[in-house]
Amino acid sequence: MAITVANCCFSVLSSTFKSRYCHLRFATSPSHSYFDARSLKATNNKKRALKGSSSSASPRKSNAEKKLPGRLKDDKSGLYADGISGQGDMGRPQSTGFKSFGTQRKDKKEFQLDSREQQVEPGSLQDANFLNAVVKVYCTHTAPDYSLPWQKQRQYTSTGRQDSNLAFMIGDGKLLTNAHCVEHDTQVKVKRRGDDTKYVAKVLARGVDCDIALLSVESEEFWKGAKPLHLGHLPRLQDAVTVVGYPLGGDTISVTKGVVSRIEVTSYAHGSSDLLGIQIDAAINPGNSGGPAFNEQGECIGVAFQVYRSEEAENIGYVIPTTVVSHFLNDYERNGKYTGFPCLGVLLQKLENPALRACLQVQSNEGVLVRRVEPTSDANNVLKQGDVIVSFDDVHVGSEGTVPFRSNERIAFRYLISQKFAGDVAELGIIRAGKLMKVQVALNPRVHLVPYHIDGGQPSYLIIAGLVFTPLSEPLIEEECEESIGLKLLAKARYSLARFKEEQIVILSQVLANEVNIGYEDMSNQQVLKFNGTRIKNIRHLAHLVACCQDKYLVFEFEDNYLAVLEREAAMAASSRILKDYGIPSERSDDLLEPYVESLGDNQAIEQDFGESPVLNLEIGFDGLLWA
Repeated sequence: MAITVANCCFSVLSSTFKSRYCHLRFATSPSHSYFDARSLKATNNKKRALKGSSSSASPRKSNAEKKLPGRLKDDKSGLYADGISGQGDMGRPQSTGFKSFGTQRKDKKEFQLDSREQQVEPGSLQDANFLNAVVKVYCTHTAPDYSLPWQKQRQYTSTGRQDSNLAFMIGDGKLLTNAHCVEHDTQVKVKRRGDDTKYVAKVLARGVDCDIALLSVESEEFWKGAKPLHLGHLPRLQDAVTVVGYPLGGDTISVTKGVVSRIEVTSYAHGSSDLLGIQIDAAINPGNSGGPAFNEQGECIGVAFQVYRSEEAENIGYVIPTTVVSHFLNDYERNGKYTGFPCLGVLLQKLENPALRACLQVQSNEGVLVRRVEPTSDANNVLKQGDVIVSFDDVHVGSEGTVPFRSNERIAFRYLISQKFAGDVAELGIIRAGKLMKVQVALNPRVHLVPYHIDGGQPSYLIIAGLVFTPLSEPLIEEECEESIGLKLLAKARYSLARFKEEQIVILSQVLANEVNIGYEDMSNQQVLKFNGTRIKNIRHLAHLVACCQDKYLVFEFEDNYLAVLEREAAMAASSRILKDYGIPSERSDDLLEPYVESLGDNQAIEQDFGESPVLNLEIGFDGLLWA
């Protein structure tokens, strides 16, 4: 739902945390109300993934303006390039050039960049073959209702006359587009340039963190005469770039030109992640999302996906570079599915101060300090608080947290991590108590205590005598608005780390009024900590505890020692009647019907308050802190 900073931030939070991002937007459609990409300064609210419904506005509140943490400061604003409100595209035109790509290759070769030149003469752009590889995407979206998790919201569609999404051919019967363009999809259709026939497409893989989705079209008619795009190399500053799309809807393709302004690690709105991004000054408007960006040789150098809007800046658009695109495709080829970008799982501090380096016995001007290690990361078994990371795979890390990049440039240290795949092992050079040593660390995708996106699309829920329990998630926070979530619960969502992989914050979302739960009707959005004295690990654990309970009373313990007690037999007897009265098909979601199996490591969970550092994969807090 569309939530603005003015309407949705606590006055307490406003005075405590300053918003670092404002108005990060997807370029999808003007009909969407854009979410303010708000982010608490200390918390870097990157978790707020902007939901990309890249076409027509949702009949419900649009998720267009969501919080987006990042390095953009002051009153900056960004959108998806398709005008969609979403966590994904911050207004970047989707541009990607590719070789023929497929998952059934016997040689299993890595996806490679193609340097073949296809020089496009000035004035011949209208008839350039590569424009014919760009297709229009028509998607029907049906988003979950996180407040009423047993049902979905009313469906809405994109593309239309007022907004558009794009995809482009990469060969082997496949297309690429933005993940936010096909988020919560129930039907996807594509139409080629100059054609009036729409063909059904299937979503093969969706990379939320990198805002890329892979589509396939089975119809042979669709591919007749098609020439896929070729993926070019990472461009240089001031290189010319051409962005294509259907801005503000329309039936004919639009072309805008500009130059590469900057290449650096960028905040991706949809996935709340930090990956390499290309900043360009070519106009990116609603309708560019998922479209390719070309160089002068007609090679695709990236995918447009978000823009930055501000009264103090103009013409700032973002493109997902081919390095990120090829990583996504190689990941899919390797695993048969997309597994995600890995992380190191440590909170770092820059070592620019000479006295700080001397205290840590670091002799040279290099390295970053490990301040915190995530319990669920492999680094938790290897690194310790107070270690200084001085190298990553023999690449020296500077005291500002940067590493060499190309000829005479430097880039954020986390860029090296993003080049790895899930399960890869990296060799770190660290200084511990003045001694230099080498350690091996496995890299895996981050485990989020409060997820940005729900796997499978539909949230879990459990109804016990009208008490509706569900895990806390960023979409639920956005739908409910921060005021109704509460400051303490919001702080936990921003600051807490998962202590084991299956841990969840389970909340009482609401109470469906009935005589059996008299006195509890006004309870909502409160974390349930214990059931009959047993600490709750996740919603599956809660469902298991309730099902096995033989006690006379069901005792739920909430924050601040608040209790809700139900007589067990009366509660069970009333459950079916309550479900019928409220038109609810089942007392629990389908995923909770499976037998509960306790995972390894769950028993290691301990009582722990939330930490003092925001939980994000970004540069956070003040400039001296960053997450790898």
